[in-house]
Amino acid sequence: MPRSPHRALRASMLALAMLAAGCPEKKEAPAPSTGGGASGGTTERPSPLRAGVKVPLPPGWTALVAPDGSFQAGPPGRQVLRVDVRRGEGEKMPSIEDLTDSIRQQFSEFQVSLDQEEGDEQVALVRITLAPKLTDGGLGLHGSALLGARRVGEDLFLCATLPGASTEEVRLATEACRDIQVQAAPR
Repeated sequence: MPRSPHRALRASMLALAMLAAGCPEKKEAPAPSTGGGASGGTTERPSPLRAGVKVPLPPGWTALVAPDGSFQAGPPGRQVLRVDVRRGEGEKMPSIEDLTDSIRQQFSEFQVSLDQEEGDEQVALVRITLAPKLTDGGLGLHGSALLGARRVGEDLFLCATLPGASTEEVRLATEACRDIQVQAAPR
């Protein structure tokens, strides 16, 4: 039985974390977000991973800190974007070539289309469409996904979409990952 796209997307998040960090290790748990509900009237809503860090979210999206310490956000009732922070590991920022090579290796059992590749010293984002290769030579259901990394100062933020995200949600998650910021502490 072929692997499902959902299982492959979960594997992609792990592959990104391993690529950026070298090997799995305990992540620092960010402080819980306050005011997890949607706020009306704004086109983007900052949601802190911890004091001074914000992820601009699309209107109506809510955010939470999952039990594993990851920041997760999405439309009401479900999460589509996962962000893991690696404090002090900004120098491990993967290049766009590292990400695409990793995707090709991790998804050798899938047909992968690279829909968007964007990268520089501060951000590496890859949006893909993948479909499992079936034993009869056909393809299974396709799905969209984002794998990305954003360096802010000395910290590294790893972004990935969660299974079930629509193509539009993947696009919105890409914008949120691209725009992660660290703000100066209030005086």
